[in-house]
Amino acid sequence: MTTARLPLFPLNAVLFPGLVLPLNVFEERYRAMMRELLKTDDDEPRRFAVVAIRDGHEIAPTAAGMPDPTSTPVERGPADGFGPDPIQTFHRVGCIADAAKIRERPDGSFEVLATGTTRAKLLSVDASGPYLTAELDELEEEPGEEAGALAEGVLRAFRSYQKRLAGASERSLTTGANLPDDPSVVSYLVAAAAVLDIPSKQRLLQAPDTATRLREELTLLRSETAVIRHLPSLPAADLTRPPIHPN
Repeated sequence: MTTARLPLFPLNAVLFPGLVLPLNVFEERYRAMMRELLKTDDDEPRRFAVVAIRDGHEIAPTAAGMPDPTSTPVERGPADGFGPDPIQTFHRVGCIADAAKIRERPDGSFEVLATGTTRAKLLSVDASGPYLTAELDELEEEPGEEAGALAEGVLRAFRSYQKRLAGASERSLTTGANLPDDPSVVSYLVAAAAVLDIPSKQRLLQAPDTATRLREELTLLRSETAVIRHLPSLPAADLTRPPIHPN
């Protein structure tokens, strides 16, 4: 198990390994984080940790879409909005992200495109700098028992679930040839794509092994498919690109 100290980016979302995370960064504390990450050599990963904020906790105000070019940076302390002991505000298992693209706009805000890489357990949070940093243990992904067979069942259940969401015909859906066959990749892709609340996604992220995650997904998919069978058609979920998260 490897311990790392990284910048910490709390979100009202759960990031999974292998999934893309677009960010619209305009708060000054997160601008400072991106400026620091840009100091990393181009051939080195620009790593930061993403953790989901627990339900019921106050967070910093956000705004959707592009920032107002006439506005000034939002000045907030690194722990503002996260209570007197920030670590209590965050789920303890998050995901390390690698920022492949960090583009500074003329107004000083940033457009960021990152990808989840490795799960990590949050050990401590430091609010003494311009932005939060955290000490984390990187978590290895264990396969568990019968992960391969479970992945096949999850993919079948996911196709049925996707069909109900889209209101589409079976032949119009993504086929098995276009979906991954690695059980851990399947487990993360389905966890990210399913329309679930943050606590449900968080439970999937922190599952002790791939097989456990797949078993829970199978139960969730069957349950959700039964529910949406009685609802109007909904748009299909995007499998790889979550919405842009403003900070």
